[in-house]
Amino acid sequence: MKVEQIYTGCLAQGAYYIESKGEVAIIDPLREVKPYINRAKLDDAKIKYVFETHFHADFVSGHITLAKETGAPIIYGPNANPNFDAIIAEDNQEFQLGEVTIKVLHTPGHTMESTTYLLKDKDGKDYAIFSGDTLFLGDVGRPDLAQKMGELTEKDLAGYLYDSLREKIMPLADDVIVYPAHGAGSACGKNMMKETVDSLGNQKKMNYALRADMTKDEFIEEVTEGLLPPPQYFPLNVKLNKEGYEDIEQVLKRGTSPLSPKAFEAAANETGAIVLDVRNQGDFAKGHIPRSIFIGLDGSFAPWVGALIADVKQPILLVTPKGLEEEAVTRLSRVGFDNTLGYLEGGFEAWKKASMEYDTVSQVEAQELKVELDKEEVPVFDVRKKSEFLSEHALAGQNTPLDYLNDHLTEFPVKETFYVHCAGGYRSMIAASILKSRGIHNLIDVKGGFKAMNDAGVPVSEYVCPSTL
Repeated sequence: MKVEQIYTGCLAQGAYYIESKGEVAIIDPLREVKPYINRAKLDDAKIKYVFETHFHADFVSGHITLAKETGAPIIYGPNANPNFDAIIAEDNQEFQLGEVTIKVLHTPGHTMESTTYLLKDKDGKDYAIFSGDTLFLGDVGRPDLAQKMGELTEKDLAGYLYDSLREKIMPLADDVIVYPAHGAGSACGKNMMKETVDSLGNQKKMNYALRADMTKDEFIEEVTEGLLPPPQYFPLNVKLNKEGYEDIEQVLKRGTSPLSPKAFEAAANETGAIVLDVRNQGDFAKGHIPRSIFIGLDGSFAPWVGALIADVKQPILLVTPKGLEEEAVTRLSRVGFDNTLGYLEGGFEAWKKASMEYDTVSQVEAQELKVELDKEEVPVFDVRKKSEFLSEHALAGQNTPLDYLNDHLTEFPVKETFYVHCAGGYRSMIAASILKSRGIHNLIDVKGGFKAMNDAGVPVSEYVCPSTL
């Protein structure tokens, strides 16, 4: 028996490859399915099943394409009602895979179709659970994503989740391995560990939601407390996962169409496409197409695209580093953004050589900002999350989180120069590009963000625990 976790860091997502005696099961595959098919070929094995733990909200799964390519059936747990052929398994139903068995444990709560898959070895011993978004390491799945189903509220779903954990998962042996669908950085939970694999016994000890003496009311209160609104693209991804989507090969073919600078400009004007620049933030600052939006591939690319562009049908034109065109289109498609129309052939250098208009972002070293602040009070905007800001921030700073930047547009000075920063420089460049696209150009980005400011001695506030006030 082989069990492999295929973890994608930019999505904080875990897919799983299980092989026994030449038969393979894939759990929660990513949109691009060739890696799974090629992996099975290396083992001289055949993909027999495609298991889905639920209708994912934060990414588009590759289940439909993988089933089409291999002939393997798609399997969901109870309550699923997809618009395509699938096996809707019953609770406790078992599927044979070579010498091992995969058992369906219906665990509603994150969503009503949420299912955990229990892997039993050839001797029938419980070996591992693939818990989807039911149980994370250090946390559990948020119970508010499916509350629009009928009359269910997030508290109703949290109650279902409490029962699922205590009736289906916690009775399992401590040595059972936990393989979750997500790790730290995913918006599907709020307190996940950085590790991606753990034992159930350790989770019973340290996961707040698995406390043995926890009442249902206490669980509901703690799990629903502090939930931020889910990203706008989440329900659109659920729709794609449930109803179907375009084949990724077609998406790649269209998205990797090279366009000359003139054709690129014409396409942008004719289609209303967003020009998305995925280069490094330093390169974007030195020069970029006017009104283009920066979201770099070397950061949390797909989640930020989903959070800030939101509409998966939005036409997109790409400016990429040479050779990364297909990677950019692929990573967009993972979160449902399939309407990429092409990329700038020759990159930004070709745009400049064609004598096309371009813009820049003014930047300053943190030490220079400190000198300015020592002389006079200047406006500084911190685009980190509210929790980061409350932990520690520049005394001169005002919090305008990137996630909700559009809600703060009236707070930025119209004529006075202001500074913008984040933790390290990635998010502040995204913010700068959005502000400039809206006609706000009187900004300066702080290189290196808050870390550099702290190192430079910029005065900061210290967090004071509310209980000590």
